[in-house]
Amino acid sequence: RMCAAARVAGEQFSSAVPGLGDQPIGGRLSGRLFSTMSGSPAFLMRLVASGFSIAEKAQVIVQQVMSGGDLGVVEKTGANDLQTKADRLVQLSICSSLARKFPKLTIIGEEDLPLQDVDEDLIESGQSEEVLKYSCPPQYSHIKEDEIVVWVDPLDGTKEYTEGLLDHVTVLIGFSYAGKAIAGVINQPYYNYQAGAGAVLGRTIWGVLNLGVFGIQLKEAPEGKHIITTTRSHSSKLVNDCICAMKADEVIRVGGAGNKVIQLIEGKASAYVFASPGCKKWDTCAPEAILHAVSVLE
Repeated sequence: RMCAAARVAGEQFSSAVPGLGDQPIGGRLSGRLFSTMSGSPAFLMRLVASGFSIAEKAQVIVQQVMSGGDLGVVEKTGANDLQTKADRLVQLSICSSLARKFPKLTIIGEEDLPLQDVDEDLIESGQSEEVLKYSCPPQYSHIKEDEIVVWVDPLDGTKEYTEGLLDHVTVLIGFSYAGKAIAGVINQPYYNYQAGAGAVLGRTIWGVLNLGVFGIQLKEAPEGKHIITTTRSHSSKLVNDCICAMKADEVIRVGGAGNKVIQLIEGKASAYVFASPGCKKWDTCAPEAILHAVSVLE
């Protein structure tokens, strides 16, 4: 049940998302669903609050590995399938922190790591008080610890991380229930990294279905333009033929499933197209939950 290897086939969790509006995600929700609860927060909200704090810990680890200069790169299945020291340390941090706090969880991570003792410096025991201010959607308030599966991609966009394309990189923690992605946390360790001195580096986005998405500004793609975002490092003839058939005005090729979904939410692209096997549930769970949670605003 802990987070070692889990090469699970990568079907996505759910279906289409309604159209997006141009407004801050979460702003409209606060009057409707914000609550100062007298009782204990529902399990799902406590779990997401922990995921938020753990993702912020992961951001620090990712930045420290990069600044240290030794990325510890190894090839897994080939030159486009890499693992770094940051992948390994972040997965240990996320999985061990969650398992210690919630021992009945099922946690599945991308990296195939041996069982090992975990340095206490990697453990994050905090919970985001901001997340805990929000009431759990009623349909999820009954969920128990042993009914959740957590999908962890410790460093989505690893290849881009090794090439210095730091804005492509995300940390993904997704929460599924009964086979459906219902909540997620995405950390961008290098958000704003090109904004100059004084800019706040990194951000954490979180969302729950039927509650909303927080930590990001929702925008529509430019009107009258069809912009596709797609893979940078895992392309194929099928992927390219599909994109060509869609007659896009612009094609953006970037790394990371989390990064591409963020582009949709922020209006930088109008569709994410990847007509190929390859995505796993640790790639899709957190981004899909967050993308679907946007639709609560419609």
